[in-house]
Amino acid sequence: MSSQTQPKRVLVSVSDKTDLLSFVQKLVELGFEVVSTGGTRKHLQEAGVLVVDISEYTEFPEIMDGRVKTLHPRVHGGLLGRPDLESDVAAMGEHGIQPFQMVVCNLYPFEATVARPDVTVAEAIENIDIGGPSMIRSAAKNHKYLGVVTSPSQYKQVIQALEDDVFDEEFRRKLAMQAFGKTAAYDAAINSYFQNLQDETGDDLPEMLNLSFRQQDSLRYGENPHQRAAFYVEPHAEASTIAAAKQLNGKELSYNNLLDLDAAWGLVTEFEEPAVSIMKHNNPCGCAIAPVLSDAFANAYAGDPVSAFGSIVGVNREIDLETAEKMCEPGQFIEAIIAPGYSEEAFELLTTKPKWRKNVRLMSCHIPSPSQRQLLDYRRVSGGLLVQDRDTLPEQEGEWNVVTDREPSEKELRDLTFAWSVCKHVKSNAIVFVKDGMVTGVGAGQMSRLDSAEIAAKKSEDRCKGGVVASDAFFPFKDGIEQAAQAGILAAIQPGGSRNDEEVIEAANQAGMAMIFTGRRHFRH
Repeated sequence: MSSQTQPKRVLVSVSDKTDLLSFVQKLVELGFEVVSTGGTRKHLQEAGVLVVDISEYTEFPEIMDGRVKTLHPRVHGGLLGRPDLESDVAAMGEHGIQPFQMVVCNLYPFEATVARPDVTVAEAIENIDIGGPSMIRSAAKNHKYLGVVTSPSQYKQVIQALEDDVFDEEFRRKLAMQAFGKTAAYDAAINSYFQNLQDETGDDLPEMLNLSFRQQDSLRYGENPHQRAAFYVEPHAEASTIAAAKQLNGKELSYNNLLDLDAAWGLVTEFEEPAVSIMKHNNPCGCAIAPVLSDAFANAYAGDPVSAFGSIVGVNREIDLETAEKMCEPGQFIEAIIAPGYSEEAFELLTTKPKWRKNVRLMSCHIPSPSQRQLLDYRRVSGGLLVQDRDTLPEQEGEWNVVTDREPSEKELRDLTFAWSVCKHVKSNAIVFVKDGMVTGVGAGQMSRLDSAEIAAKKSEDRCKGGVVASDAFFPFKDGIEQAAQAGILAAIQPGGSRNDEEVIEAANQAGMAMIFTGRRHFRH
């Protein structure tokens, strides 16, 4: 490493002081002079580190309650000056600018601040860092000559590089890349905050969408072994999301596990009653509600026990011992479970009794509040991103319309309401058969609604007789209703809106079925 790149002077200005003291002390041992600001300077001086105050170096005081302290030509000239360019060297000499060989800077905790439910706009604005990103960008731009350190997680590798004499341009370029990632994410978070404020007063989606995600886990592979994969999460993801769920037991999560866990959790948190969802390939093969959680699991699993083998299970209550015992019955195999929690006895049983005890992934997650459901959905397409509101608007049951001669009974209405909630979590074209708060058959993702109805009937066998059917979109022809009637279905729920509605209604009347039009579709492509 040439003498012109040998670190001599470091500028330190951080909000997060984790491990800072030991890092700076090591830099001093390696020959650095430390220049610092405000609270960082005080923190280091109180620990006995010799520090040059930034105001002493710039010969200009910090002003406006610290808003202006590093925004000075002597700071940015020292960061941007090129020691091998004569004109830069001359300008630095003329204006008393000293070069820096390293910047250690992390930013005001804007994201943590705005994540607080009681934060004010004024507080948010004061936590927008200006000097920090400016220093980081200047140092990252000039990484040919100096290094920029933006996270305590980098301290160890930086010291190691200095000691091994490999703090070279290639190493500094890597630091610069990470630094630009930090400032991009920071600006995206600020943009998102102000966009959310705007969304409270307007109906438009943002004209410019800036998203920032950090890698939480590197996955073994994607949907298939030949595909690379990783799990990226939003900053300060809601506690009710898969990103914030905690893994308590089992093998590492796979790409497909995460998709199915998200689907299972999204379905089961629809319900106030104890509920269990059984998910395979992003579709529920079973789901049930019951007054007792163990019964909900037994009924959900019985909905399609063949498909349930190797499934992902979602539960909206703490799992008790009785439910865990039913989960551990011989012949059953569960890949992963997500629930708000586990009793001590249930956790002990799930991790010791069944053959899959060491492998089963046990996840805990908070139940979402109504306000946390109003999120945006993103889906990648080649060259772009599709954005929409999540399908979480409350159902307007008061606007549902019975269109047949016969009205549904009270029992049928309960099942219809349950089936309608399940249906929106099934890939379209979606047909769901339900009886007594239990899914008995699902037809998912077929090109024809009749095909979906036939599959649901086949899956249900005779268990659906006297039950109900839900369809995520209108029945375009009477054949779907006729198929349901042949299977013994007594009531149906669908959006309505087909030009053949009258024909479909007549078919329902002829079969003695009750039918509700909701006026709202629930496609899930």
